[in-house]
Amino acid sequence: MKIPALPFTVTDWSKVAAVTHPGVSGQAHWRTLDIGDLRVRMVEYTPGYFADHWCDRGHVLYVVEGELDTELRDGRTFKLKPGMSYQVSDHGDAAHRSSTKTGAKLFIVD
Repeated sequence: MKIPALPFTVTDWSKVAAVTHPGVSGQAHWRTLDIGDLRVRMVEYTPGYFADHWCDRGHVLYVVEGELDTELRDGRTFKLKPGMSYQVSDHGDAAHRSSTKTGAKLFIVD
């Protein structure tokens, strides 16, 4: 990931419109700042959210609130709680997908 040239930028996430993405169950609400090829997001998963796809994109993901369950296609699973993060490069490991029983609020850069 390379941050493109840009001036010092402050983001008030409460003023960024949310876009809803349905999962197999539940919903993901994305507030997104696009900067060239860089995407910075505040994402909220509703309780019971289960992603409708496997993802090969690289991310830096930080759990702000709630609990996130991440499954890798090879069967490994990880439970992330507030204050925890994961980092993975594009196609850097087995594809991953997210779910949450309780709901989660995430800060993601990709």
